[in-house]
Amino acid sequence: MIKVITYGTYDMLHYGHIRLLERAKALGDYLIVGITSDDYDKTRGKINNQQSLIERIASVKATGLADEIIVEEYEGQKIDDIRRYNIDIFTVGSDWEGHFDYLNEYCKVVYLPRTQGISSSDVRAEKRKLRIGLVGSAAFRTKFINETKYVNGVEVVGVYASHTGDEPEVQNLFYTNSYDELLEKVDAVYVISKPENHYMHTKLALEAGKHVLCESPMAYSKTQCKELYVLAEENNLILMDAIKTAYATAYERLIFMVKGGKIGKVVSIDVVCTSLRDGIAVDGVDLSQKWNSMCGWGPVALLPVFQIFGVDYKDRVFYTRFQYKRENIDAFTKIDFVYPAGVASVKVAKGAKAEGELVIAGSEGYIYVPAPWWKTDYFEVRYENPADNKRFFYQLDGEGIRYEIVAFAKAIESGRNMSNVSENISEAIAQIIDDFNNRINLIEFQ
Repeated sequence: MIKVITYGTYDMLHYGHIRLLERAKALGDYLIVGITSDDYDKTRGKINNQQSLIERIASVKATGLADEIIVEEYEGQKIDDIRRYNIDIFTVGSDWEGHFDYLNEYCKVVYLPRTQGISSSDVRAEKRKLRIGLVGSAAFRTKFINETKYVNGVEVVGVYASHTGDEPEVQNLFYTNSYDELLEKVDAVYVISKPENHYMHTKLALEAGKHVLCESPMAYSKTQCKELYVLAEENNLILMDAIKTAYATAYERLIFMVKGGKIGKVVSIDVVCTSLRDGIAVDGVDLSQKWNSMCGWGPVALLPVFQIFGVDYKDRVFYTRFQYKRENIDAFTKIDFVYPAGVASVKVAKGAKAEGELVIAGSEGYIYVPAPWWKTDYFEVRYENPADNKRFFYQLDGEGIRYEIVAFAKAIESGRNMSNVSENISEAIAQIIDDFNNRINLIEFQ
């Protein structure tokens, strides 16, 4: 019996895929089809699959051409599979000509001609792109535009701002001083204005029938945040809280491990987020466009605490050093939480510097994430016996922004909110900002 193996993503299965599988099937007696996992596709830069792994497997199975389906999950697996399944022929499309010649050492390699004029990218391109408008800070706009280039099916078409920034050149990108004009010409907006304006810009967009991806905090109070989510639901719109760390693969896996009991019962979380790049500690600096430490770093620092311990804490205390008290600019803030079964400490600063680590302590071990933990591609699970320690590596491209954009676009297409930041966490973050602004249980030091 001649065994044949081939691999692919098979996203939005089309006639070209089927013809390739038919040719592969004709090469032997038994065809194994390897379908790449979502995580492995991410490491290869393919982040815009329209279908989940389960859906893609079902589509290939429905063709009746595969005698066996396996999942490709890591670099180098092809050699392992060829050996494990005693493969005689490895085959793939001719657009990979020469790329897999190294496999000739293990079996025969055959490159098959692809069906001309059709591909998954072509199929995705036929759909009208999601038109996004940007609201706010030039620095954030530049990052966002750069990351949309890696996501099929979306395009930035307009910017609501008083002046242009350092944005990369985008064909037909327009600037306007009228928010109404921007909303007329887009399907969705990414709100990155000053935090005190997030609620207003988001509400106006939702009332205009536009989907919203809003940088956290979404509002300055839990009440306002709830109002926005209700408005989105009433209008069948997607509203997502933009915390890019939530979409980083390493961070996602870390949270899954913690909740799965990898380190036993969690008793303590220590989070640090600091940066001096905004220059708020410089006398005479223009504060009109500055975010304070709590808004700039608070949401991302609070994320692991609320995702692991939940939002129902028993007590919470702020310890703050203000740089400019009248403008509510904190140079440093520490927040101590007490939960029924654990404690957490969050430190955020734009006027002080510390090691930006995340440490999660459990009854059986702990997880250590080195600085800067909020855009990590690596973390360690450590135990009493160092021989049991494990390191985990996951590729991170674009600080998680491109994955966030993909989730936003997929949510709009499916009509289901696919945010990695739940509504109750968004509301809890807004509540913390509200308490801070109103100096509730806040201890100030010089």
